[in-house]
Amino acid sequence: MNLYPIKAGNFKLDGGAMFGVVPKVLWNKTNPADQNNLIDIAARCLLIENGDQLILIDSGMGDKQSEKFFSYYSLWGDDSLDKSLAKHNFHRDDITDVFITHLHFDHCGGVIQWNDKKTGYELAFKNAKIWSNQEHWKWATEPNAREKASFLKENILPIEESGQLNFITRTQLNTSYQEESELGFGILFADGHTEKQMIPHINYKGKTIVFMADLLPTVGHIPLPYVMGYDTRPLLTLDEKKLFLEKAATNNWYLFLEHDAHNEIITVQHTEKGVRLKEVFTCYEIFN
Repeated sequence: MNLYPIKAGNFKLDGGAMFGVVPKVLWNKTNPADQNNLIDIAARCLLIENGDQLILIDSGMGDKQSEKFFSYYSLWGDDSLDKSLAKHNFHRDDITDVFITHLHFDHCGGVIQWNDKKTGYELAFKNAKIWSNQEHWKWATEPNAREKASFLKENILPIEESGQLNFITRTQLNTSYQEESELGFGILFADGHTEKQMIPHINYKGKTIVFMADLLPTVGHIPLPYVMGYDTRPLLTLDEKKLFLEKAATNNWYLFLEHDAHNEIITVQHTEKGVRLKEVFTCYEIFN
C-alpha cells in the first residue's frame, strides 16, 4: 500500500464560524485571521494505492461553481487536484473509487464537472465508484435549512444519475465504529458535524492513519470546547471528539488533517489539561 497527499486547493473561512463560541483572542493564537477575520483552510485529500485499487478520499470543492461563489471563499495558492495527482504520476481516470466523507461542497464538489459543452454535469472520475452511505445520502438530499447551502444539488444529484453511486454497508448498526468496509479500511461514523460523516482509519506500515475530515479540522480544534459553528449538533461533536482523542492519544494514531493549511499530520497525547498536541509531521515523513 502507498499513500499520497492530494492538494485540491486552498481557501479561507470566517474564523468565528470555524470556532463557534470560542473567543477570537484564543483561537487567533493557533489560526491567525486576516483583516477580514478569515483563516487559512486547505482541501487536503488522500490517495490510497492498494493493489489494483486507487482510492481517493474527498475531492475538494472543484472548479465548476461561479466566480461569485468562489469569491465568498477567497481562494489562494495554485494547488489543484489534477496537478497534485500528476505530481504522483496519476490521472483522475486512474481512480477506481472516490470515498466521500460527507457531501458538503468543499468535500465532494470535485467529483462533478461541467461536460464539454457546459450544458450539463458529468462525473470527473469516469472510471470510479463513488462511495457515500445511505443515512448521510438521505440527510443531504433532504437537507435541513441550516445545512442546505452546503449540500449543493449540482454536486450530489449527478452522482446518482451517473449510476456509479455506491453505499458503504453498515454491518454493525449498534456501534459508531466499523472495523472493515468495502474499501479495506475501518470507518468511524460521526453525527455531530452532520449525519453519518465517515472518518476512515487506515492501517499503514504498522501505523493507524486517520483521515480527520471535519471531526478535527485543524490543530487549533484539539481542545474540546473548540467546536465549529457549522456543526449541526455541537454537544454531540464534543462527546465524539472527546472519545476519539482519548483513543488517538492512547494508541498513538496519526491524524491526517484535511483542512489545516499549515499542519499535515499530527499525534496527540494525554496531559493534565486533557488531550493536547504531541508532534507534527509532514506527509512525506510518514508516507515515505
